Amino acid sequence: MLANEQKKIRHLLVIQDLEGRRTVPLQETTYSLGRHPANTIILSSRSVSMQHAILLRVTVPETDQYGFQIIDGNYKGKGSTNGLFVNGTKCFSHNLRNGDVIAFGSNQAQAKYYAISNISEKAFSESFDVEDLSGFLSEQGSPANPFQTLAIDPSFELASESALARLASFPELIPNPIIEMDLEGRVTYLNPAAALKFPKLREIGTKHPILTGLLSTVKNLEKNSFVREVEVGTEVFEQSVLYLPESDLIRTFIIRDITEQKQATAELRQRDRLLQAVAEAANYLLGEINYETGIDRVLAVVGEAAKADRAYLFQNHPHPATGEIVVSLRFEWTHPSVESTYQDWQNQPYQGSGLARWYAVLSSGKSISGLTQQFPAAEQEFLIRDGIQSLLLVPLCLEKEFWGYLGLADCTFKRHWSKHEESTLLMMAASIIGARERQQVEEKIRYQALHDMLTGLPNRLLFNELLNKTLPNATRNGESLAVIFLDLDRFKVINDTLGHTLGDQLLQSVAKRLQDSLRGGDTIARWGGDEFTILLPRVNDIEEVTLVSYRILQALEDAFHLQGHELYVTASLGIALLDNNSPDAETLIQHADAALYYAKDKGRNNYQFYSVSLSAKNPELLTLEKSLRYALERKEFTVYYQPRVNIATEEITGMEALLRWQHPEMGLVAPSVFIPLAEESGLIIPIGEWVLRTACIQNKIWQDAGLPPITIAVNLSLKQFRQPKLLEIIAEILEKTALEARFLELEITESIAIENLDFTKTVLENLQQMGVYISIDDFGTGHSSLSRLQLLPIHNLKIDKSFIQDLMHDVKVAHIIKAIVGLGQSLGLKLTAEGVEKEEELEFLRSINCDDVQGYLFYRPLSAEKATEILESKRPSL
Repeated sequence: MLANEQKKIRHLLVIQDLEGRRTVPLQETTYSLGRHPANTIILSSRSVSMQHAILLRVTVPETDQYGFQIIDGNYKGKGSTNGLFVNGTKCFSHNLRNGDVIAFGSNQAQAKYYAISNISEKAFSESFDVEDLSGFLSEQGSPANPFQTLAIDPSFELASESALARLASFPELIPNPIIEMDLEGRVTYLNPAAALKFPKLREIGTKHPILTGLLSTVKNLEKNSFVREVEVGTEVFEQSVLYLPESDLIRTFIIRDITEQKQATAELRQRDRLLQAVAEAANYLLGEINYETGIDRVLAVVGEAAKADRAYLFQNHPHPATGEIVVSLRFEWTHPSVESTYQDWQNQPYQGSGLARWYAVLSSGKSISGLTQQFPAAEQEFLIRDGIQSLLLVPLCLEKEFWGYLGLADCTFKRHWSKHEESTLLMMAASIIGARERQQVEEKIRYQALHDMLTGLPNRLLFNELLNKTLPNATRNGESLAVIFLDLDRFKVINDTLGHTLGDQLLQSVAKRLQDSLRGGDTIARWGGDEFTILLPRVNDIEEVTLVSYRILQALEDAFHLQGHELYVTASLGIALLDNNSPDAETLIQHADAALYYAKDKGRNNYQFYSVSLSAKNPELLTLEKSLRYALERKEFTVYYQPRVNIATEEITGMEALLRWQHPEMGLVAPSVFIPLAEESGLIIPIGEWVLRTACIQNKIWQDAGLPPITIAVNLSLKQFRQPKLLEIIAEILEKTALEARFLELEITESIAIENLDFTKTVLENLQQMGVYISIDDFGTGHSSLSRLQLLPIHNLKIDKSFIQDLMHDVKVAHIIKAIVGLGQSLGLKLTAEGVEKEEELEFLRSINCDDVQGYLFYRPLSAEKATEILESKRPSL
């Protein structure tokens, strides 16, 4: 093992929570521990808050080492919900020591901290996957070479508010090395980044390159600060030095690592020494961001170096009127004593003007050189007009096409251009073409970076850029502006049904219509998927925005005819206006998005303006609701099945379908959280229909597999039960799935049942005529009675689990359950007890002749695969 590996302290956090056990090496400056997906370390326990605790890397005084301090809650001082416990003691903050056990308010989420040395890099990496870490670490040592732990002075306590501020301060957390040294040459402070980057700095002291010469330099300083370059081994750094006379300290800050920059500069200098004077102009051209500026500069350098009177660049292009290939002078440098000929060389045709030879020779890749008197008579006319005594032209070929030519002219002498001058000009031509190609690539990259490739519209990046540029103008001119968030209604159905190719064509057609419906100066961007954003600048009144929104909806009314299909699509629009409630770009977009979903709630194919009342919702719930809208399309829902068991025979008599939502980022979302959102937004209707259809399909699969027939129970929410087409939907699902109605059981709560007794009775009687079974779910939690419920055609009564939970603790509850079972059976109802988890509860229910039970005592909710396995195991043997 190397000596530096022996000395290095390594830090580990071994976490045990609902996801199991895992080892995390602590290598960053800060960690946040909690359940939120943005946290550095996620703990899977509901008792752990979103930011339960923070870990801060702390430099141990007078050493090169660092440790970690754990602090309850977050940087703002907000504590966690259930508290932080270290070694069984609740605390606000604690300097972690090797072996400390951290509990996050619950035994479900714990962690153990290790700080060890004298262990190799290989063994340290292997320790991440070791089950028994303590045993593994013990095995790494030997009597002659045991592993060591980090020893921290007990007096080193930093739990005060001022200390916490220091821990979270700039020097401790910044990744740049910071070092302080007194005038005696002693290192008084290293931040963690410095300790990591220069591990021997404290040992070497003023002989270390970072500190070398600082003591003598600061004594002769006119100012208290300066910047220098310093080499440490093969690395070069830019170092800022500040002398603090009031505290007799020298503080240095490593601004940046300039090793690669210095290497690149050295290489460029070496190459520049090998280049000729004119080639320097080529380097300038390659380094110049602005193409036009670069060409002007290069022509000047080339012209002056060649001692010419003119240097110019001609470009071929179609004539703006006739379309024939012509040539125009694009860039020109002239000696101060020579006049420009720019205007004389615009849209000059090759054919019929005496320049046909130039085109033939240059397009073949050859150069043209000579005295004016040696040129054909037709060409001489041009040259004499411009006062040219001699001329040198070399071709410019872009992507193997004759793009133009580069030229040098002498108006003073009849000079013969040398091969060296020709090769120099050819080299410059190659550089110019390279710069042109680079410009084209950059323009293409920028276009692709800022535009949607499918529709050609600006993308969200360019939209945000334009919005941020427009805002100051609107504020300065006292104008308003509007941001519209547009979402196509049910586009996913078309895309999934007819294919993505047709879906893409539809998006292109929609984008064209939307563009045509806007005012001049308005901007539309594709935000992503089937979402678009629109910027309306210079808005003077709300009627303007209303008119544009109406035109947008109207533009989509006519059918789209694509690939033989007649397609109709509508849109929902959310609008936010620049005002005190929406003062910046980010808020405008957020508020337009919120208004969009309000428009969807209003039935789609409409526009809605943002109002402050929309912000009353919890932002997290708004985000969750937005995700919920796409959960069904993205196939994030799953149906689980909980068996219902006959008490006497312990046979499975039915399954209850239970909806689960596996969010791609938030994980499993509790039904108690998302079901009310779905109910409030109306999404419960399509979601509920999907659950009903999925459950019926699964029950039919079980029957077709030869399993004993059972009923499948599905809950109906209030909005589902009240929807006008409930009976038609159920009939259609039973017909499509070929499931007999007697194997479907619909559950409604007693509060739904008695809200409108006449309506409920009518619906249930129709369902009974279809052959569907009816259950009253969660009986006992509402305000009804069996005397009222007996008026309804129900078959099953489910005793709420709250009664079962209190059964063993309250004698009165036992009498109530017994009364419910007795009265229910007297009315011919089947009784099912929910939430049965204990044998004593089961024995009591058996003693009063309750029919069925559901609960963890027998089965938890099961995936379709697990439920199938259970049913297979219960199949009667032949």
